[in-house]
Amino acid sequence: MRAMLKFTLPVEKGNEAFRDGTLAKTVESIMNTLKPEAAYFGSLDGKRGGMVFFDLSKSSQIVEVVEPFFLNLNAETEIVPVMNPDDLREGLSNAAAAQK
Repeated sequence: MRAMLKFTLPVEKGNEAFRDGTLAKTVESIMNTLKPEAAYFGSLDGKRGGMVFFDLSKSSQIVEVVEPFFLNLNAETEIVPVMNPDDLREGLSNAAAAQK
């Protein structure tokens, strides 16, 4: 299932992680582990943050995905199932057929 991981870092912890290299190392490790379809980074709610779109193959993977953010960056995270346009078309088609 395609999922979006949205994360934000507290300003002080983000500053510390930037200065000591933890931020770059953690993000690089997460990108290597998740092999995301896409990843975007920027300011979210006035904090460092980002959105990572990846395949969540099983729900137990959630622990593996979020723990590096918690442990290394004191981040807030949210994982949401998402669709691309093809997924949406298929879902709408299936829902319409079920209504008949």
